[in-house]
Amino acid sequence: MNSMQTTIASPISVSGRGLHTGQQVTVTFVPAPANFGICFQRIDLPHQPIVKASPINVFDTSRGTSIRDGEAEVHTIEHLMAALAGLGIDNVLIKTIGLETPILDGSSRVYVEMFKEVGIKTLDEPKKIGIIKKEMTFTIPEKQIELIIKPYDRYKLTVNVDYGTKVLATQHATLDKIENFVPDIYNCRTFVFLDELQYLIQNNLARGGDLDNAIVFVDKVPDNKVLNQLGVFFHKKDITVTPDHILNNTNLRHTNEPARHKLLDLIGDLYLLGVSLKAEIIANRPGHFANTSFARQIMEDEAFEICTL
Repeated sequence: MNSMQTTIASPISVSGRGLHTGQQVTVTFVPAPANFGICFQRIDLPHQPIVKASPINVFDTSRGTSIRDGEAEVHTIEHLMAALAGLGIDNVLIKTIGLETPILDGSSRVYVEMFKEVGIKTLDEPKKIGIIKKEMTFTIPEKQIELIIKPYDRYKLTVNVDYGTKVLATQHATLDKIENFVPDIYNCRTFVFLDELQYLIQNNLARGGDLDNAIVFVDKVPDNKVLNQLGVFFHKKDITVTPDHILNNTNLRHTNEPARHKLLDLIGDLYLLGVSLKAEIIANRPGHFANTSFARQIMEDEAFEICTL
């Protein structure tokens, strides 16, 4: 890990559809000085308000992580935040036109490739890191959700998921150190079960979803009528279900890609703290509500201390 703070070397932009609005959106990443942190600016709104990436600004986690300050909102920021965390980028201003960030391929891959292409610049201030002085736990017992953080000599994360279905049951993923985000985690895509997708479609959500940015798991093979309806929604002919019980859009990039994607989300949500952590995290059945609630709990605990490397 670089012992000094970083930013990107020059501005760079990317455009794409928002996952839930389906609107074409553009984000521009601008270099920022040391100690600036990660901030979003809604340049399409009057006075161009700024929203700091922080657990206290999270207001919705129903279909992603969304932050708000006053009237300014930015939705679905977790994949972008994970890319910044994985590459150790401490400071950047993210100018957004639109409510959401682009879903792109459903992972952090495009963001990572952009930042690598433009380059990462070392600044003249020591990097800040979060130290954990005691073990902390966040639980939602009725959902079997448990997140644990404890002191460790580097940043290590383990995710355990269990969806209780034939096609996607127990999976595990571990990132032994944050420097291995690329290639181990960064390209793992979001996923959904077909019945969840049908609910989203019926409720006019996931309008930016397609078969290039999400893995769709099928627990029960639908009839041809449903497959035809999906084809209309995705603007794609010949929708079928593979022998692996996945819609025929993709091959998995890793056998445990869903668990790895949950780990990617966890990294992005915890980067709302504004620093990498020197800690071990074990997350059982994590999700955006648990992740961001845990981040706020950590931030507010006196056992959490921000130091310089």
